[in-house]
Amino acid sequence: MKAVLFDCDGTIADSCGVICATMRLAFEAHGLPAPEDAATRGIIGLSLDEAIRRLHPVAEPPLVATLVDGYRQAFRIQRADPDFREHLFPGMKALVQDLAARDDVFVGLVTGKSRRGVASICEAHGLTDAFLAVRTADDCPSKPHPAMVEECCTVLGVAPRDALVVGDSIFDMEMARAAGAAALGVAWGTHEPAPLLASGAYAVAETVTGLVESVDRWLADPILQPAMRQAAPAL
Repeated sequence: MKAVLFDCDGTIADSCGVICATMRLAFEAHGLPAPEDAATRGIIGLSLDEAIRRLHPVAEPPLVATLVDGYRQAFRIQRADPDFREHLFPGMKALVQDLAARDDVFVGLVTGKSRRGVASICEAHGLTDAFLAVRTADDCPSKPHPAMVEECCTVLGVAPRDALVVGDSIFDMEMARAAGAAALGVAWGTHEPAPLLASGAYAVAETVTGLVESVDRWLADPILQPAMRQAAPAL
């Protein structure tokens, strides 16, 4: 058996805009200059405390903790709005469900979101049962530490060398490489194809169709050589 481990924000969920807006609210609520959206997009994928430390590198630990709490409070307020919804990228729900229905692969989730955040988005989109192993910022050190991949593989009974990490950030690629897993990038999230490839992706899918083809290719032949790194077809 093999495992495909998905990142959430920027890979499955089209949540970058919400994250940027929430980060602005958290900083402004404490009288701090709001980070530029480009800076916030660059840290999506990290655990929240690590993300805030990178956005405000001179912040002392008490301020980091305050900003973490402020971000969570701002997000809870938004989520309480009846009209609020974290959207998925078109085609990603079907892709995850199709993989979960196969008998030759396990599907997992490795994300910097909290357990509560994962439960909310999975319940909203009917994906709770699709992921047989889930590791979040509440469970493991921040990416690119390999613990999320390693622990999911342990739960699934799969060696990391038989796992594929699908993500939109260099942190996902670095995490996969540190764990000894394969890495596949997607181009619709936070980071461009070039840094994804440089960070260890064997391919970068430009579309969901291209992602399906790249996942199928890996499942058929998971031993992919560096020379095979290329952008997946934009179909």
